[in-house]
Amino acid sequence: MNLTDSKILAQLRRDSGLTSEQLGAKIGLSGSAAHRRVKALEEAGAILGYRAKLSLAARGNPSTVFVNVTLTDQRQATMMAFESALDETDQVAEAYLMSGASDYLLKVLVREDDSYERVHREILSALPGVHRLVSQFTIRTLATED
Repeated sequence: MNLTDSKILAQLRRDSGLTSEQLGAKIGLSGSAAHRRVKALEEAGAILGYRAKLSLAARGNPSTVFVNVTLTDQRQATMMAFESALDETDQVAEAYLMSGASDYLLKVLVREDDSYERVHREILSALPGVHRLVSQFTIRTLATED
């Protein structure tokens, strides 16, 4: 990866909806050259995909809750069952395998028309292998990657 590729990635991170012409103009390439470089970055695995940045209203004005999850044990089968079940859970926006006191940290988004009590009781507590959940409610988001 060279400086031009880094510039392309920086621009696409800010706005993945740029046309090849717009991207080229921002970094000093023709539209066709920018298009070829983007395709090469996709094929190399540097660009994994594109997504839309949705407003809070479009996402149901969610509240963010961070949940530390402790499993009943750390056997591979337990962890795999838990992680597989997470894939089916729409409310979990991000999940991390952690070191320390808990096994996982989940970023849970609770829509305005839902309740965390229901998500906790019916979804998170029902995940396979869950022994303990410790929840922390956010007050305000200061910075995001989006």
